[in-house]
Amino acid sequence: MIKSEITTIRIERSVLNELKKIKRYPRETYSETILNLIKNAEEAKELGIFLQKAQKERMKKLWEEGDYSGWERA
Repeated sequence: MIKSEITTIRIERSVLNELKKIKRYPRETYSETILNLIKNAEEAKELGIFLQKAQKERMKKLWEEGDYSGWERA
């Protein structure tokens, strides 16, 4: 088993209170909570990239067809 290195970080009390609110269960560590937030942020970023690519393809098709009215529906 690899021993983890532990560090101390300083955060505002308000941030700590927000972390407490989003714990999935009472004994979840703050490290677990923060890792969960990071995972969610990465998934949201990947979804955003996917949606941008899909929108880009749709707009490319509209431009090729000469139909510029699709901007509001893209």
